[in-house]
Amino acid sequence: MIRRKNTDEPFQKRLHLFLSRWLRGLDNRDGRADRAGASRDLLSRKALLLVPFTLASAGLSQPAYAAEKTVRAPAASVTAKESGALKTAIFAGGCFWGIEGVFSHVKGVKSAVSGYHGGTAATANYKSVTGGFTNHKESVRVVYDPKVVRYDELLRIFFSVGTNPTQLNRQGPDVGAHYRSALVPLSAEQRRVANAYIKQLRASGVWGKRIVTKIETYRKFYKAETYHQDYMVKNPRQRYIVTWDKPKVSALKRLYPSYYRARFQRG
Repeated sequence: MIRRKNTDEPFQKRLHLFLSRWLRGLDNRDGRADRAGASRDLLSRKALLLVPFTLASAGLSQPAYAAEKTVRAPAASVTAKESGALKTAIFAGGCFWGIEGVFSHVKGVKSAVSGYHGGTAATANYKSVTGGFTNHKESVRVVYDPKVVRYDELLRIFFSVGTNPTQLNRQGPDVGAHYRSALVPLSAEQRRVANAYIKQLRASGVWGKRIVTKIETYRKFYKAETYHQDYMVKNPRQRYIVTWDKPKVSALKRLYPSYYRARFQRG
């Protein structure tokens, strides 16, 4: 049987992105209790099964969106000079479930907490942020032991398996400035290393495209709703997690086995 070639690929992609955002939007409420968040997550898993049928009914084949491509980022030429007490850094690389999941499997990371950064307290909630009209971005606050893993090593992991630094105001199926890729240094040393590493990535040409990840000034980090915390370990069979985020953890284990920790470090 001859299969008709789809000649409306832009529409196909737009439809798929719309469906992806709608499915995540089922969780798009304040979530006053973990129980409510869990109920919406169950609904989103069931609703996700409708995507192939919706595409088929529109006369379209499902686009070949799968786990994002991983790239082995170069080791930092400028290493962090950190010592003493635990350090904290903030990373934004799209949906915070996956970024939190990756760092929760890195040796030396003591805590990875999902939250919002860049906007005000009044809009620091999932409903407002995913509405796209705040300055917030989904972010993860990472507390780490510099004697075990340095900041520059966390940067390498982040860019290798956590985020695609060439995607502007989106990551994977998630679209909007609240999914932008950004680094938020919390010290002069982190800023020095982050600036040097971004320059190194741009010069390396590893991705073959322009690096758009920004370095942003710290404002205030707001912890996300309880049902978003440790989301990957609480919802291991959720379709979004299986499709987009578990492959990131698998890539961490494959590319950087010496950094990988099998146990999920709960925030």
